[in-house]
Amino acid sequence: MTPTPHLTTPGLHTWHPARFQPADSDRSALEGSGTATVDVVVPVHNEERALPGCLRTLHARLSDGFPFPWRITVVDNASTDRTLDTAHRLAEELPGVGVVHLDRKGRGLALRTVWGASEADIVAYMDVDLSTGLDGLLPLIAPLASGHSDIAIGSRLAPGARTVRGPRREFVSRCYNGIIRLTHGARFTDAQCGFKAARTEVLRPLLQVTRDDAWFFDTELLLLAEHNGLRVHEVPVDWVEDVDTRVDVVSTAAEDLRGLWRMARLKSSGDARVDLPRRPAPAAEHPDAVLAPSSGRSALPWEVVCFAAIGVASTAGQALLYWLLRGWWSPAFANLVSLLVLTLLNTEANRRLTFRHSSARPARAHLGAGGLFVLGYLVTSGAVLWFKQADPGASPAAETAVLAAASVMVTVVRFTVLRSAVFRSSARRRP
Repeated sequence: MTPTPHLTTPGLHTWHPARFQPADSDRSALEGSGTATVDVVVPVHNEERALPGCLRTLHARLSDGFPFPWRITVVDNASTDRTLDTAHRLAEELPGVGVVHLDRKGRGLALRTVWGASEADIVAYMDVDLSTGLDGLLPLIAPLASGHSDIAIGSRLAPGARTVRGPRREFVSRCYNGIIRLTHGARFTDAQCGFKAARTEVLRPLLQVTRDDAWFFDTELLLLAEHNGLRVHEVPVDWVEDVDTRVDVVSTAAEDLRGLWRMARLKSSGDARVDLPRRPAPAAEHPDAVLAPSSGRSALPWEVVCFAAIGVASTAGQALLYWLLRGWWSPAFANLVSLLVLTLLNTEANRRLTFRHSSARPARAHLGAGGLFVLGYLVTSGAVLWFKQADPGASPAAETAVLAAASVMVTVVRFTVLRSAVFRSSARRRP
């Protein structure tokens, strides 16, 4: 395969791409065979010391048994040291290494620029510090090359992952990913691990919608992918924290929260939808399918049992939280806070467990739950206030019992509405 011509965009970047290196196994057979090509991108900013070790280690791993034609692209993000000179020197030394120079800083900008222009079938990226073990590279690429998945990500939080990092960074990472799952219903576990890959066919339309030039780009891309029905594959990785990291955790966290709010608005406006190549519907989604996809039986018994279990836990949780808050706040406000917290948790639990085969989007689920929240608040608050007027000397424990009874009634209504409207599946839509 001939290399892409030298590319120059005034004021933005220069690109000296490399020729794809054939796979190590049976090189002659793979030349021109149509095997998926892989472009591994390494974004750098002022990394003249770390870059040589990274490229030589990565180059050796790819040259030794990697089963796909590959190349490495170093993206220099407006470095002020000798990173660019170092990258060009290494590109002359190591076959299959190319260099891009950007006049502006930002990992998101680097990936959007190079991924969007790459002619490879699969694009990937990794951090220059190689915190993520390279044993995870082939498992990252394989499901994309086979067509099974659209995007693959390394995860430090998935079962089987092994990480070494300080408690502060561990806490921040888990909190951030928990916020993503709570606010957007995301199913991936680790948004910001610097180890990702994607099929360019589905990636390019997503890149047209992304806006972040910095660290939130990863989260933005994954939220767009899930929102548009793409399949995200997670690879548990070995990861060792780089103690010399230059990431400002506080400012990055603030930018991430603003980014999550922007993405929520983008989804609600409908602008997060893009035209993508679609997969064939699985057999369970065929118009003639009328049974539960996983068991061949009606889904109703499972939904009733699971919803009831979650409802019992939610009712108990709300009652406990109300009892704790009642010592400081009025009945109405204590009920509002307890109901709001438990409704969010209840909806997410039902989306993931009770109605797990529904195709309803997280936004639809939480919007429908929001309407039921208003109903539940009016009913339960009305019950508590009515009881308080009927018996002014009643204890908080008695109020809590009334609240629990009203919550049971609201729970029955919630199940009916959620099952028949919010999480209604194509099988149940049929007469």
